[in-house]
Amino acid sequence: SPQVQPFLPQWLAQPKRVQKRIKDNLCPITDVPGIHPRLLKKLQMNGIDSFFPVQAEVIPAILQSASNGYLMGRGGYRPKDICVSAPTGSGKTLSFVIPIVQVLLDRVVCHVRALVVLPTKELAQQVSKVFNVYTDGTGLKVVLITGQKSFAKEQEMLVQKKVTGYCSLADIVVATPGRLTDHINQTPGFSLTQLRFLIVDEADRMIDDMHQNCLNQIVKAAFQGENGSGSNMLFQRTKPGPVTAASSCSPQIPLQKLLFSATLTQDPEKLQQLDLFQPRLFTSVYSEKNGDGIETEQDTNNKYTLPEGLSQCYVPCDLNSKPLLLLYFMLKMRFTRVLCFTNSREASHRLFLLVQAFGGVMVAEFSSRLTPNERKRTMKEFEQGKIQLLISTDATARGIDVKRVNYVINYDAPQFIRTYIHRVGRTARAGEAGVAFSLVLRIQERRFLRMLRDAGIRDIKKHPVKGNALKPLVQQYEGALCKLEKTVK
Repeated sequence: SPQVQPFLPQWLAQPKRVQKRIKDNLCPITDVPGIHPRLLKKLQMNGIDSFFPVQAEVIPAILQSASNGYLMGRGGYRPKDICVSAPTGSGKTLSFVIPIVQVLLDRVVCHVRALVVLPTKELAQQVSKVFNVYTDGTGLKVVLITGQKSFAKEQEMLVQKKVTGYCSLADIVVATPGRLTDHINQTPGFSLTQLRFLIVDEADRMIDDMHQNCLNQIVKAAFQGENGSGSNMLFQRTKPGPVTAASSCSPQIPLQKLLFSATLTQDPEKLQQLDLFQPRLFTSVYSEKNGDGIETEQDTNNKYTLPEGLSQCYVPCDLNSKPLLLLYFMLKMRFTRVLCFTNSREASHRLFLLVQAFGGVMVAEFSSRLTPNERKRTMKEFEQGKIQLLISTDATARGIDVKRVNYVINYDAPQFIRTYIHRVGRTARAGEAGVAFSLVLRIQERRFLRMLRDAGIRDIKKHPVKGNALKPLVQQYEGALCKLEKTVK
């Protein structure tokens, strides 16, 4: 069955493309319209006289969206959210630092107007350093909260208590999710009601379930009335809706989201959780085809090429649930023509016996135990669809061209990237679509993802399977185990 292509909203389907080749497409900083002379001078003092393509596109876009100062969007409209998908090292940080510092240059009262959220302390430190360089001498205050100082110390850096109430000591806050959430919930006087820019860097890691809650809390805090008292009704934000006479008479600070990522998820459902407003996407992550439809330069950081029609998923799991997951995919999800890899001949054989004992799946093993004739016959039956699940080791499957494999399942996560590329390349051959599932033990998850990331493979999706989905299989599975123990004895 062909994969269902998700419907991509227009902004994702037709992004603004940014030149990939950075070196050939540098743009002199004086050619980018609208940058404040003060910042141009700062850039030059830091040895920057050209912008990378991403910067040359994104800086003017953010500046334009705040051309009336930070109280209003352009022409009184709410500014569009901006998403930027560009490889690491293409200059994403300056793309938001420069315009944000510029928009806030004339601020009179200190409030948190810009919040940058990053997944790790190291990244947060890096970004706050860059902000410090460009705010130096402007009176704008940058505060870094990552839990490296004590909570009380961070509180002192963020807010000051005065007779009249609390006042903010930060215009720009750079933070990691955990610590930020703590301050939103526990620091009196820490307010995001005047927040104008929410920058989520490394957005794909931040959209993960773990940090999604953090993003929700930020937005909630941004739209909260000031402690419910009516004193600040003028600036109280309402959740964005259509512009009405009533809503346009009180100036509201719009909250604009700027998402940066090395590979922005293309998953509309995930992006929907971010609740983006008329987003614009700038991307330099795409394959360039020349007139003949032939790919021109190979992307240098994609050392390996994978088939065009391949979708990759991984399932975090524990050791005991692996056999159940395989049975679930075969029996409940009704996968057909599945090639399943294990790391050893013993594992292959045992898994084969187990699936056979469970029943309901046409299964065969493809191993060095078989004679060449038996292998040929097994292969043919698999291609005819008589065998739904073929369990194999790498040694046996190396280089064979199996026709019409719909799914590759890495029952054991491969140790080496070459093994991975080789296995998943058994499906989606010759322009067909195919899916590769890897069952990854939780303790292997980080190493496995890093291995792929280092090879330039970033489009693998996490595909959790809930325990409840496996429950109905447990009783019969335990029966099969007992049966198996007897056979083996």
